Amino acid sequence: MLENFYPDEYLDSAYQIEFDRLYQEGYRGIIFDVDNTLVPHGAPADGRARKLFVHLKELGYQCCLLSNNKEPRVKLFNDAVQVQYIFKAGKPKVSGYRKAMELMGTEEGNTLFVGDQIFTDVYGANRAGIRTILTKPIHPKEEIQIVLKRYLEKIVLYFYRHRK
Repeated sequence: MLENFYPDEYLDSAYQIEFDRLYQEGYRGIIFDVDNTLVPHGAPADGRARKLFVHLKELGYQCCLLSNNKEPRVKLFNDAVQVQYIFKAGKPKVSGYRKAMELMGTEEGNTLFVGDQIFTDVYGANRAGIRTILTKPIHPKEEIQIVLKRYLEKIVLYFYRHRK
């Protein structure tokens, strides 16, 4: 049962993902969570995020931001990176992931999801049939409901690491 929460990959940062290699493997769309995946909570896109999206577009990726936040927050980030975005997505509901693939013109087999939370990001993407990459949170300061979930995530990650 815990397997539903396991990512396909677990990395320290979204900025260390080998996007060039994944493109060569046939991936064409990337769905990103924003807060604590690409920037700290509430922060606008920084130089590193802008550079990443320029590179992804040059490679040929379609990208979409998928966030449970309200539109002003997501738009603030997107103003600098200029990709598709979905706000108030209701993750882990599958519908947001499917809508993102529709916007990008991709499907389950050639789409990646990158996020920092197991119970929303990874669980929803797994249910949608998308390859998942879990990243460590960028910044330790988080809203209280997320802090509480992090304790449960530690349990899932313990079993994830010891599954073999």
